[in-house]
Amino acid sequence: MTSIDVQDLTKEYGRERAVDGLTFTVLPGRVTGFLGPNGAGKSTTMRLVLGLDRPTSGTATVGGHAYATLREPLRHVGALLDAQAPHGSRTARDHLRALAASNRVPERRVDTVLEEVGLASVARRRVRTYSLGMRQRLGVAGALLGDPPVVLLDEPANGLDPEGIIWVRELMRALAREGRTVFVSSHLMNETASYADHLVVLGRGRLLVDTPMRGFIDTRVQPRVRVRTTDDGALRRLFADRGVEAVEGEGGRWTVLHARVEDVGRLMSAAGLPVLELAAEEGTLEQAYLDLTAAETEFTATPSPTQSQEA
Repeated sequence: MTSIDVQDLTKEYGRERAVDGLTFTVLPGRVTGFLGPNGAGKSTTMRLVLGLDRPTSGTATVGGHAYATLREPLRHVGALLDAQAPHGSRTARDHLRALAASNRVPERRVDTVLEEVGLASVARRRVRTYSLGMRQRLGVAGALLGDPPVVLLDEPANGLDPEGIIWVRELMRALAREGRTVFVSSHLMNETASYADHLVVLGRGRLLVDTPMRGFIDTRVQPRVRVRTTDDGALRRLFADRGVEAVEGEGGRWTVLHARVEDVGRLMSAAGLPVLELAAEEGTLEQAYLDLTAAETEFTATPSPTQSQEA
């Protein structure tokens, strides 16, 4: 089993502890989202996994081995940390050919991954002419070059257009379905919710959460139900009589707190009230994340006087 194993990992820069005693495992066959506020230690952790920094203490291994000990590492781990890394004077194809040669990857693989990421038609253009989104695609191509069982991506949707975001989302899902270990850092909550199966969340260098995504949301955001009927007065009385906590909104739409669709539906049916709308309002990853990290954010903005007045 090729997993990423982080054990009691700590990294200090002078007096500052960027990563503080982290322990977690990223398993194959699923997409693990890696979240945390700015300065939480996500990039440092990824660099430690990839041997780009040395830990102060603890270990980070891939398939039981430190990255630095891997022969031909691109065949084991593919990573995108910085889309600006490729030299601007090289063509995309030459950049990938150099990576392939250094890891004994067959050159035919270069054209395969260029096709996969949608850059085949511009493969002989110099990288400096590429947009940020094109550089991101090239970075993903480099990560896939060695057909590795483990893939690490840092903000892979950065700079991509809507089509590109959908593409990278489907790519990550496909890699996980193939049984690969997929570890993705992102600050885009809605996007992470669309592809991640599992979450690892950091705050100020410490582990806050290591859990399935749906469970994380459900435990931190109470379920709500949106409902509408033809008789608002009768619905109001029903809720009051039964002690149901509900908030009336515009257009006769009610939001029932701490409830599930089946419970509200049975209640209205028993009262003989017609149902015009009955739907669950699922908690979102953004709501759960903000609830968890409210006290862990290092950099926050103070609302301007205008914003305060508008609120």
